[in-house]
Amino acid sequence: MEPTLVIAATSLLGLGLVAAALLRAWEGWLALKRRELDAISRGDAAPDDTRGAGRIALADLRERIRKLEAIANGVDL
Repeated sequence: MEPTLVIAATSLLGLGLVAAALLRAWEGWLALKRRELDAISRGDAAPDDTRGAGRIALADLRERIRKLEAIANGVDL
């Protein structure tokens, strides 16, 4: 067999394996997100780590609003 053909076949096989692994990871990620959405729709409490992240995001938004109000009022920060 010709070396170029062997290299091409091996590369194609490797690409197929990588694509299969990525597809499996993608399906797992989608399943995780579906479970999260189901939990939210049932009204289950969010995990502690997401509640903390939500509080941080809320504090960040409040700080941005405070800064925008100060700019609107002409106060130099």
